Amino acid sequence: MNVEPSIQAKLLDLAAVDAELTRIEHRRKVLPEEQEVRQLEAERTARKDAAVKVEILIDDLDRDIRKLEGEIDAVRKREERDRGLLTGGSIGAKQLSELQHELGSLERRRKVLEDDLIEVMERREAADADHDHAGANLDHAETQLAEAQRRRDEALKDLDVAQQRCDSDRAALAGRFPSELLATYEKQRGANGVGAALLQARRCGACRIEIDRGEIARIAKTAPDVVVRCPECGAIMVRTKQSGL
Repeated sequence: MNVEPSIQAKLLDLAAVDAELTRIEHRRKVLPEEQEVRQLEAERTARKDAAVKVEILIDDLDRDIRKLEGEIDAVRKREERDRGLLTGGSIGAKQLSELQHELGSLERRRKVLEDDLIEVMERREAADADHDHAGANLDHAETQLAEAQRRRDEALKDLDVAQQRCDSDRAALAGRFPSELLATYEKQRGANGVGAALLQARRCGACRIEIDRGEIARIAKTAPDVVVRCPECGAIMVRTKQSGL
């Protein structure tokens, strides 16, 4: 393939734009702001789960409190009924003894239930404090996440602007090359990531491998308009005064 040296040299401009596009794409994939957002999303989820766990505990304790209060109320009503029977004077001695025994059992049962209620209510109070703490932690996580998302969006916007600029530059450059040269460049770029590079000090700028002296001598004798390619990676090697030929 024969192409004017000045046009071949323009491949370096195209390669520079493509290298910048590659860097932009890589930055999108490893964007620190995106990683921070994902980390904070995980933290928010964990704190939300912790808050929900406390809410479930509070619901369970409230249910236990209602159950104990119901049981205590039932025992008290039974005590009141038995005391009413005792003071009514209409029961025999045997039944009187049974009622007194039952009253003693009911009193002991009520005290146990009341102690249990106090314990559950204390746990409920502690759960309230835990709930407030979990809510504050969740609010803080939400604030941090919102700020990280804002920074991420700004970084992505900057990348979008840079990519649009590069796409525009690339479109302008691509139209300057013969179709065969551009097709060769694009195929090589698709295969190895770099389509063209400067030949400098016996090294290919694409693969950075030093070319042997025999091949360098052959390239030096090649006409300037002949497109030469790296014998190692296949990239188009652009020859300039820096090539030392």
